[in-house]
Amino acid sequence: MSSSAESLHSARNDDIAREQAYLDGLYHRLDQLREQADRRLRGILLESGGTPQGRSQRDATRIHYTEQLAQMNSVENGLCFGRLDFTADNPRYIGRIGLFDEDRERDPLLVDWRAPAARPFYLATAVSPDGVTRRRHLRTRGRDLVGIDDEVLDPALGGVGGREDVTGEAALLSALTANRTGRMRDIVETIQAEQDEVIRSPLPGVLVVQGGPGTGKTAVALHRAAYLLYTYRAQLTRSAVLILGPNATFLRYISQVLPSLAETGVLLATLGDMYPGVRARAVEDPAAAALKGQLGMLDVLAAAVADRQTVPHDYVEVDHEGFPLRIERSVCEDARAVARASERPHNLARAVFVTEVIHALSLQVAERIGADPLGGENLLEEADLAETRRELREDPELQAALAEFWPVLTPQRVLGDLLGSADRLASAAPRLTGEERALLCRERGADWTPADVPLLDELAELLGEDDSAKVRAAARERREAIEYAEGVLEIVEGSRSLDFEDEGEGEILHAVDVVDASAFADRYAEVDTRTAAERAATDRTWMFGHVIVDEAQELSPMAWRLLMRRCPSRSMTVVGDVAQTGDLAGTTTWDQVFEPYVAQRWRLTELTVNYRTPAEVMAVAADVLSAIDPSLQPPRSVREAGVVPWASRVSGPLAGELVAAVRREAAEAGEGRLGVLVPAALEAELGPALLAAVPEAAVGEQPDLRNHIVLMTVREAKGLEFDSVLVVEPDDIVAESPRGLSDLYVAVTRATRRLAVLHTRDLPKVLASLEP
Repeated sequence: MSSSAESLHSARNDDIAREQAYLDGLYHRLDQLREQADRRLRGILLESGGTPQGRSQRDATRIHYTEQLAQMNSVENGLCFGRLDFTADNPRYIGRIGLFDEDRERDPLLVDWRAPAARPFYLATAVSPDGVTRRRHLRTRGRDLVGIDDEVLDPALGGVGGREDVTGEAALLSALTANRTGRMRDIVETIQAEQDEVIRSPLPGVLVVQGGPGTGKTAVALHRAAYLLYTYRAQLTRSAVLILGPNATFLRYISQVLPSLAETGVLLATLGDMYPGVRARAVEDPAAAALKGQLGMLDVLAAAVADRQTVPHDYVEVDHEGFPLRIERSVCEDARAVARASERPHNLARAVFVTEVIHALSLQVAERIGADPLGGENLLEEADLAETRRELREDPELQAALAEFWPVLTPQRVLGDLLGSADRLASAAPRLTGEERALLCRERGADWTPADVPLLDELAELLGEDDSAKVRAAARERREAIEYAEGVLEIVEGSRSLDFEDEGEGEILHAVDVVDASAFADRYAEVDTRTAAERAATDRTWMFGHVIVDEAQELSPMAWRLLMRRCPSRSMTVVGDVAQTGDLAGTTTWDQVFEPYVAQRWRLTELTVNYRTPAEVMAVAADVLSAIDPSLQPPRSVREAGVVPWASRVSGPLAGELVAAVRREAAEAGEGRLGVLVPAALEAELGPALLAAVPEAAVGEQPDLRNHIVLMTVREAKGLEFDSVLVVEPDDIVAESPRGLSDLYVAVTRATRRLAVLHTRDLPKVLASLEP
């Protein structure tokens, strides 16, 4: 080794030693703070009793320290990942959270990546250094520093070259070429300038992030959630942030990102989770789901509710205290008209209907028992009529009859009855064709599908909830708690008293003088200690402070109505790619989505750089994209993988050929993950065949995506990524749906290194560029 090389090597070792010493100090400070939080939390857990206000404050403090400990534990790996050097200022270290020394009088030991002071780490370039002379990336494993990468941005110091549209090129390429693990990693160390602009965009309003495959839309959305919670902590901690993903597999895939960014209070959900008490996971015909997603279902649902507000054919007779009462059709029609005119939801309007019918029946009773034998006015007074109406309300036979005409309904009952009955569908949906109604019709008691959830939510609005029973139950529980407290105080009163000395004279102060039964009951009432996200998950009417929607192009108009209801402030981040729209009820233009809700008051930003998909694969995808819409431009890839995508036509049994191809590709992928993407119609055939030959593989939506080989449909793979991808029978993927080209575009852009295609028939023309 030459003397100059030895000198550089020695200097680099000295740099690593100094940085390691600084890292050791940061971890020492983190351990101190963790120990303090743990000690305070254990002290709080030992406390008990107190006033309701005191217990509420104690629970809030407990939640604070519990969350603080969770945050400090989650940033253990990669605590500090960067350093900025300036011409005059001290070096500034950038990390996952902010850390100060004990007196907090000096500059922070570590700057949170979301703080304004950290922005130059993501934006500074040699052309626009923003005062930065050097940006250093620290590569760590656990608490150990394993390497450093420097970018010198000051030309006077011999600034390095590189792409101006990529910052931290060495660190970025290292992250992009690393093997996939089955879980998305955060990009906090390698956020690029165009991504940073989106992440730090202001909270209010609807922000649409359009980006092609591999541009980091999902990662940007998750880091935006972390940034907003940091910047608007007080507001969003109370109201919570919702992240809506396309399926449960996707949520598992992204589940570790926010905890690694020290944020644990976000609600992750799919559309099928958005009606509390219902877990909608069943699969249905895509055409049926598309039909349910159209706004025309609003009229169908309203008619279905109206159909449950019935009247007798002629009259119904009920027995009341031994005398018959006739409920005439005309009486019910008049009562129904008054109830509907109230414009209350069905269950709340029922009280109006019942009141009108009972009033008419009370007049029947009055005519029978209060008639003047001499033919004069009725002898009953208003107080007598009021008592008669009260008795009628308590008559079980009458109430049963009225429940037939105007029942208390739940959304599940109405929708289940509607979809389970051809007659009800024909009555509520006369404008649908017979084929369309046949698509909607299914067996009673069938499992709920994601497309059912917006319909259930709409029905909940149409029906309303009569909470009078809940109010009465709460009042009854309160009375019982006070009665119990009175009993406890009587026992205490009979057993002992409290002695106090006052100016030398003994006074006896009894327990009831210190606390009454009501206050005593309050003291031991339970306090809701759930986080806002936990409460939101069980409350259909919860209004979120911010909503982030991933793969937003797939949502139907009915699904958007549900989301807008959950976010009346219209503070939303919407990420997607209209070229990848696969669902028939999805959208191909953002104007179509937002015009009904915010008109043109939404802003669009585009991500144009592809970080995931290598240039060789993106060249194939570009042909598919051009067939979808010639006006669309594919994102620019930042790298090449050095592997040419290929296609192989096979003539033997497809299952056997697939197993052989999977084994070859898995060997080429090495430690990387292989995604086998198949048409939905072939998953049931090819999945078991692959598992029989390769037991360590996984098929479909699995509880864990860490398997090195995963076979799934394109829809199940949406939002995921693999080191290598094998697409099977692309012609069938295109033919399965009117938007089959979009599905094919999704399939060929899941790969980070290698793309292969296996087929038994001619390839679609859009894949003609593949090497045989």
